[in-house]
Amino acid sequence: MPATLTEIERKILDYMVSYLRMNTYQPSIREIGEQFGIKSTKTVSEHLQALAEKGYLERDPSRSRGVKILGMDLSPETISIPCFRELPSERDSVRGDKIEMHLSLDRRIAGAKGSYFFHARGDGLTPLGVDDGDFLLVEPTLAEATDDEQITVVRENGSMAFCRRTSGGYLLGSSKVGEPTRTVDADHDLRIVGRVTALYRRLEGLPATVSPTAH
Repeated sequence: MPATLTEIERKILDYMVSYLRMNTYQPSIREIGEQFGIKSTKTVSEHLQALAEKGYLERDPSRSRGVKILGMDLSPETISIPCFRELPSERDSVRGDKIEMHLSLDRRIAGAKGSYFFHARGDGLTPLGVDDGDFLLVEPTLAEATDDEQITVVRENGSMAFCRRTSGGYLLGSSKVGEPTRTVDADHDLRIVGRVTALYRRLEGLPATVSPTAH
């Protein structure tokens, strides 16, 4: 696994990736400083050096924009989707501290803005048809479930859970390892906040290297 990034290192790297996608060239050290309110170009340079030492960048210190981002798909046809190991709340989905990794996806199938992946762990969601290691693509929605086979994400008393409608009720599955699925009545107070639009299932383990930051 790549070396762990600090919060500011992650934000700088994500900004550089987004900037490169939009402009086809990297932001300057001064532009990075202005973006994050860092007045000292030396401090920005130190952050870039830390990213280089952790294997995310190659640097040419003699050039203002002499930085190359390593190991990331920067094609304009792809988009970087955050992946969580626990279902995020609406607030958590836009924060980076609970993101396990980022996965690239073709823009045509990435879903609506705010979509994210959930990485299933253990067998807690097996009754919903989800296996250990599956990646679920969740798209925000306020619509009702259209059929009994559809998996949705619901809010129940402030907690988030996966949900599948059954005859006479709902089957709820927690995203936390060790918490079993349970059945609730049809009149139970649930608010649908997302729906699973795709499931990706590997037939073998993940590769040794994945990117924890946007790419």
